[in-house]
Amino acid sequence: MRFYYNCSSKRKLNLLFLIFLLPLGLFAQKSGSRSPTPKPLYADPVYDGAADPVVIWNKKEKKWFMFYTNRRATDETADGVTWVHGTRIGIAESSDGGTTWAYRDTANINYTPTPDYTHWAPDVIEHNGKYHMFLTYVPGVFSDWNHPRHIIHLTSTDLLNWNYQSTLPLVTDKVIDASVYRLPNGTWRLWYNNERDGKSIYYADSKDLYNWQDKGKAIQARGEGPKVFKWKNQYWMVIDAWKGLQVFKSDDLLTWQAQEERLLEAPGKGTDDQAIGGHADVVVNGDRAYLFYFTHPGRVKSNPAPDNSTAAKRSVIQVTELEYSNGNLACNRDKPTYINLSHDKRHKL
Repeated sequence: MRFYYNCSSKRKLNLLFLIFLLPLGLFAQKSGSRSPTPKPLYADPVYDGAADPVVIWNKKEKKWFMFYTNRRATDETADGVTWVHGTRIGIAESSDGGTTWAYRDTANINYTPTPDYTHWAPDVIEHNGKYHMFLTYVPGVFSDWNHPRHIIHLTSTDLLNWNYQSTLPLVTDKVIDASVYRLPNGTWRLWYNNERDGKSIYYADSKDLYNWQDKGKAIQARGEGPKVFKWKNQYWMVIDAWKGLQVFKSDDLLTWQAQEERLLEAPGKGTDDQAIGGHADVVVNGDRAYLFYFTHPGRVKSNPAPDNSTAAKRSVIQVTELEYSNGNLACNRDKPTYINLSHDKRHKL
């Protein structure tokens, strides 16, 4: 105490900082970033239709990149569902570990076999210094849903320019939403949505990411946007069930058990987060896992925007941290999310 009273005013303030404020800063660092992520996390400045996010580390630029479907929500001239077509994949970037994101560009995809085309729902991974994208390609711009769609394989060295490799030989000509994961034996598995079989989830295997063999149905459940990851010594799959995210778990990546509770079904309270969450990515970073998802803010059940209005079409990206309890996954979308992604702690394929 004598030391304290003999201190100068400046030293008193420094001591007070050490006693009271420094622990708060350490807590924030332990929790992730120093500031919580905003709501929404990201809104596309071009068409305001960001959806289907996937997040990956850009080794060369030392930034996090987010790829997303960029629906043309603000195009008031679009007929039918053409606003969901004619899209290119948007890219946002983050230099602060995923707390804030800024628009960067659209992906330069060197594959145009048809004059008009649509790009949806990419999955992007890095393996041996090369980036691989598995992208839904629709050969045109259509006013309804009754047209073919394929999953194509592209590669890149910079995450900006992409070269076509192949169209995957999957079970039908109407498939979407790839998710790729490396199996324990070093081979690869791709899950996707088979729209001609009740929108159930199918899978294919590959030894090298280039040659694929379709294996048939993975789960009977109806849904889109499968995402497979490992966390808490368990394999997980989340799919967009259009009433929240359905969760499945597996010990062998073949047999899947459904979790009773869905994620992001109940509305949140944050800005643009009061509708159900859809088509998500999961980033496992060390012992933590973050769920990147999108919402249609105008589709709040209690007060929906008019059909076909810009308010009903627009979509934004949100993020929340996953929680693990009693063998199940959960999340609290209203809890502040502190995120500070480290490329050294990311889940490596």
